[in-house]
Amino acid sequence: MMRKRVKKFVKISKKKDFTRVVLFVLIFIFFILVFSLFYFSKSKSEISFCGDGTLGGKCSDLKPYFCLNGTLVERASVCGCPELLSRNGNLCLSKYQSNPKNISLEYILRGERGEINFVVYEGMYNYMLNIPSSFYYFNGNESFRQNFKLKKINEEEQRELLMPLVVGIQNAAKDKTNQVRIAVSLVQRIPYKESEKTIVVGFERINYSRSVYELLYEMQGACEGRSELLAFLLRELGYGVGLFYYPIEDHEAVGIKCPMEFSLNDSEYCFIETTGPSILSNSEEYYLGLGKLSSEPEVIFISEGDSLGNDLYEYKDVKDFIKLSDLVEKKGELNIFRHYKLKSLREKYGLQYKINL
Repeated sequence: MMRKRVKKFVKISKKKDFTRVVLFVLIFIFFILVFSLFYFSKSKSEISFCGDGTLGGKCSDLKPYFCLNGTLVERASVCGCPELLSRNGNLCLSKYQSNPKNISLEYILRGERGEINFVVYEGMYNYMLNIPSSFYYFNGNESFRQNFKLKKINEEEQRELLMPLVVGIQNAAKDKTNQVRIAVSLVQRIPYKESEKTIVVGFERINYSRSVYELLYEMQGACEGRSELLAFLLRELGYGVGLFYYPIEDHEAVGIKCPMEFSLNDSEYCFIETTGPSILSNSEEYYLGLGKLSSEPEVIFISEGDSLGNDLYEYKDVKDFIKLSDLVEKKGELNIFRHYKLKSLREKYGLQYKINL
């Protein structure tokens, strides 16, 4: 009888030991999983990226920039320089980088004001002034318009000294859509002024159009130069870009690739006015002395690239703004609720009442 009890006790002890081992293993696995999840989430949060998508501690595809703590900084000694520039320590310098001048480019993002400080150079300004006018102008044949637009935007020496502005936008916002918003607002807020210069092309005297760099150096410009500047910035930020040219009004605006349903005339480009603050995709602005644009625009292709998404708040804001603006034009006043809504939209985008043309 005693022997049987011992055997039973041994069996019970073995079961308890096995249960303890299983429980210990499960607890151990649980703590390993918790630790792994904590460590992974912590490591992931500590991984930094820059506004162009470059991983922290790595060189950007754009020389000489290095991603340091989420900010693109010049590190030519590590990342090298573009072919047209020469290295001086951690900087890449252009031969046209003489007599610097600081400018401040303001923007509004969801009602908040910001600014990007940028350095322009008299040497590059004079270089652009001295490029023969025939480089840019043509006899009005529309088939040549795209080529000349691309020549103006693609000028290589100019591009190298404009890229720090692109980097400034990428450092101001990590989110790509916010980078678009900053670029749009920044260009729209440059003071509007047509050049007083004229040039002779063939037998015709026409108004002089500033290059992109001239516009920034002088901090003023009309629709053509401003649209070329915005097209350049959006292209370098990675987006599909076009230009809208309105022949009757002789007006130019920018198109950025977007979903068909929000695009202008099913062009797959959303309209962006550049001569004054305006909501992205609003092609029904009122222009001083003109009203709304009425002619059919020519679409000038600039670059392939990313598209805006389907969920931008601008799409709804434009509908509300157009509806409220039309009511003001027809009735001259709004009720208190509509007045507050229109006021909020104006503050959100820093809008004017009418656009220059």
